[in-house]
Amino acid sequence: MTARLTQEFFAREVEIVARDLLGRHLVRDRGTADEVVLRITETEAYGGPEDSASHCRAGRTARNAPMWGPPGHAYVYVCYGLHQMLNLVTGEEGRGQAVLIRSCELVSGSEIVRARRRMDREGPALLAGPGKVGAALALDRSFSGASLFDEGALEAHQGLAIVDRDVLVGARVGVDYATARDRAAKKRFAIAGSRWVTHANSLRRARSR
Repeated sequence: MTARLTQEFFAREVEIVARDLLGRHLVRDRGTADEVVLRITETEAYGGPEDSASHCRAGRTARNAPMWGPPGHAYVYVCYGLHQMLNLVTGEEGRGQAVLIRSCELVSGSEIVRARRRMDREGPALLAGPGKVGAALALDRSFSGASLFDEGALEAHQGLAIVDRDVLVGARVGVDYATARDRAAKKRFAIAGSRWVTHANSLRRARSR
């Protein structure tokens, strides 16, 4: 098991963190019989009020309050009244930035994840999609605002960073309500060659930083 990511890791621009989260681990109930470890394979970056695809586009609300910081905390919201969507807050406090975890690869805890997902088989169908990640981690809105860099029920660990040549980029998914510019913005990141990725055909190799 690798060490937890620090708060400083998250206190950077959202697109930098979204890219750097690839290969990192999400750990649920570390050290218990219910431990689950997932490797992050796909992310999306969402900015503050300037980003028309972001929940912060209309300012601070009771729902999106955790997204405004401090960095390194979770922002969990319910999509379509069913799916728990995990976001990791980034940047300076008050910026309203967060990274949506779109997909993960199973590292350990197969039986637990399959039971939560009510599936008999392993494979990308378990975790390729943000709602599936939330279900696999048994999240609910009580996790919103929880620290990911402290010891707790949900932690973010170092895992293994992905080099630039193995990163894909593309437009975000499901943001038809945003402006044309924000719909087209290349703010989705994924691990090249991974089967645990959604809408892979719309992704392309990233340029080196």
